[in-house]
Amino acid sequence: MKRLPIIPTILVVLAVAAMIGLGFWQLQRRTEKLALLHELAANATKPVIALPIPAIGDDLLFRRASALCLKPVSFSTEGAGNAGYRIIAQCKTGAEGPGFAVQIGTTRDVDFKPAWTGGPVSGMISHAPSHSPLIAGLFGKAAPQQLLLVADTPAPGLTANAVPSIESIPNNHLAYAVQWFAFAAIALVIYGLALRWRARKEP
Repeated sequence: MKRLPIIPTILVVLAVAAMIGLGFWQLQRRTEKLALLHELAANATKPVIALPIPAIGDDLLFRRASALCLKPVSFSTEGAGNAGYRIIAQCKTGAEGPGFAVQIGTTRDVDFKPAWTGGPVSGMISHAPSHSPLIAGLFGKAAPQQLLLVADTPAPGLTANAVPSIESIPNNHLAYAVQWFAFAAIALVIYGLALRWRARKEP
């Protein structure tokens, strides 16, 4: 029986070990995500908070909030699936305030020009559109997603926003784990076939 090639075998073993490690890491992240979702499910029943606040994190998702937009400083248009496009305003809250983002409604006109001038808004905190590449989520390196206020009442000329739902938060860690385990298995099969081909080729 021929000896295994040392360097290729070491490289394959290290690669497979890394893939398996990533698979178990994704399973751990899935457990953490399930715990977070359980906590967020209770946010809709908590008291209304006032925006802006110094630090706004994912623990405030689906919490009802109110704010005063002194002046919208910019608008952006983002895809909203079947609803067409959502209009997001960046609001000024004072001379040195941190400001906040508010989704003021949806439209099917990509060229819609909002005439909204600000004022009091209320609604629910949700994730802002993310532009992180999908591959970043696979490796867990995506930047924290920004949050915004989804207004209950649409601005003039716009359609009401869909109510944010906890179902919008992806929990794909189990699928990612299965992928990493599958990659490890495939790598072993391919290497096994390569060794078999090598054994048959050499006298």
